[in-house]
Amino acid sequence: MTENNKKNIDVQEYYGKVLQKSEDLKTNACCTIVNYPKHIKEIMALIHDEVMAKYYGCGLTIPQGLKGCKVLDLGSGSGRDCYLMSALVGEEGEVVGVDMTDEQLKVAWDHEEYHAKQFGYKKPNTKFLKGYIEKLDELDLPDNYFDVIVSNCVINLSPDKEAVLKEAYRVLKPGGELYFSDVYSDRRVPEHLREDEVLWGECLSGALYWNDFLTLSKKVGFNDPRTVETAPITIESAEVEERVGNIKFYSVTYRLFKLPELEADCEEYGQAVIYKGTVEHEPKNFVLDGNHVIEKGNLFKICGNSWKMLQNTRFKDHFEYIGDFENHYGIFEGCGTSAPFNSAPLKGSDESGNGGSCC
Repeated sequence: MTENNKKNIDVQEYYGKVLQKSEDLKTNACCTIVNYPKHIKEIMALIHDEVMAKYYGCGLTIPQGLKGCKVLDLGSGSGRDCYLMSALVGEEGEVVGVDMTDEQLKVAWDHEEYHAKQFGYKKPNTKFLKGYIEKLDELDLPDNYFDVIVSNCVINLSPDKEAVLKEAYRVLKPGGELYFSDVYSDRRVPEHLREDEVLWGECLSGALYWNDFLTLSKKVGFNDPRTVETAPITIESAEVEERVGNIKFYSVTYRLFKLPELEADCEEYGQAVIYKGTVEHEPKNFVLDGNHVIEKGNLFKICGNSWKMLQNTRFKDHFEYIGDFENHYGIFEGCGTSAPFNSAPLKGSDESGNGGSCC
């Protein structure tokens, strides 16, 4: 048995047999606090209790502008986020969940018809597949198909994170995005901790050092990763805290766009945008990331990469664009740092409240 296969089996055992509900977790790595936006609360009230009870996410991984989209959820578990997005994409949209744990998949499968009726659909717009998020090719998921990929505190559990990112890049449409919350460390986790099955299952010892994650993202084609929000992780177990020592962990939400034309750095071209206020549930401000909260009707200066993240994606029609790429003025100073421990948690726009995650 390979080491990667053993890790996957350990995770299946932990999330299928050891954990029975979110309260069984020993840290808040997979269960941080969140004040949900009003429209999310309204959908959540329609979701089946069993689906909610089996949820182990670490962030609210629901990006804006999902109407009509094809969405893939990596590590979909009991299906909570899939069912939230099922309501948001609408009857013409599509949501596919991938998970490797039989017990979790059974909960999701058992309630497909229930949620279709809750949302007033003639048939479910969801599909749940058993498989590994590192091996989406084995599930016959086509190239350039999905508008959005989400993942909620799962990629850190994968023994081959580069393969996950490569497969996500492959199945995304050009201009699509990977929007996900996960756990990161402020330094590399030593090997002896990575071998600890409980720490791995608790989303700690599989965490990537944040700078290694940025390097890996760019390697597979996701240039200029953007931090949306961050929160420190607290460890509720004295035993676990002693084991991890001085390593600090953070729950971070990133958005990665499939835009090969993005530059390595944020460059200044004298550009600006005006938000029209037309993205659903964001009538006053559009949140691109933690450093770009764009107020409706107000001229907002942006770098060339941010311009492309808006104009070359599903957000194109929601903005007016001023400028072009004819003149270059050097580095753009307004995009901030990608280090999670140097970024303040994002206060949400008009409806969203604070960031975080659990039920």
